[in-house]
Amino acid sequence: MEEPTRVFLLRHGRTAWNAESRIQGQLDVPLDDRGRWEAARLALALAGETLAAIYSSDLERARETARPLAQATGVALHTDAALRERAFGRFEGVTYAEIEARWPDEARRWRAREPDFGPGGGEPLRRFYQRSVGAVQRLAAAHPGQAIAVVAHGGVLDCLYRAAGRIELQAPRTWQLGNAAINRLLWTPQGLSLVGWNDNSHLEV
Repeated sequence: MEEPTRVFLLRHGRTAWNAESRIQGQLDVPLDDRGRWEAARLALALAGETLAAIYSSDLERARETARPLAQATGVALHTDAALRERAFGRFEGVTYAEIEARWPDEARRWRAREPDFGPGGGEPLRRFYQRSVGAVQRLAAAHPGQAIAVVAHGGVLDCLYRAAGRIELQAPRTWQLGNAAINRLLWTPQGLSLVGWNDNSHLEV
């Protein structure tokens, strides 16, 4: 029987656009001062883990979060575009309130989590789910019996939580997706399972 892979699934630290409730999607927004502090705390929290690899979305906010962890553990950092946030089309760079005001019908379909709807001409939810879950499963499968860290985005984490919890795409979200929180999953060829979620104790000072 194949040994499970331990996956530390990490959301990037805070950005100014997170604080403004502005959709980032695949725009390359850097961490803000708080986000850089969160990345440093995250690295400290995981410095004692024996990681076989660190994988990050190639967007800067994820890479900025992953770099201190790579430095703290001495493990090489690899980027993977399949770990990017969902592409939100014309919603990118716009606040939630502005989306509601400008495109109420598209906002309704987005809120309803229609699987085959791509907001503002962006990536359909079902395709995004397949991309992001498939990427983490592929990376985990390369490290049986080992531990890896994956640094990605809120939307990616949401998809992974659903995959591990066998929760349908259209179900309302009832779980947190905290910036720089630690989420723990196990992967086997039978799929993903949840071990721990949204641990932010390292950010409490």
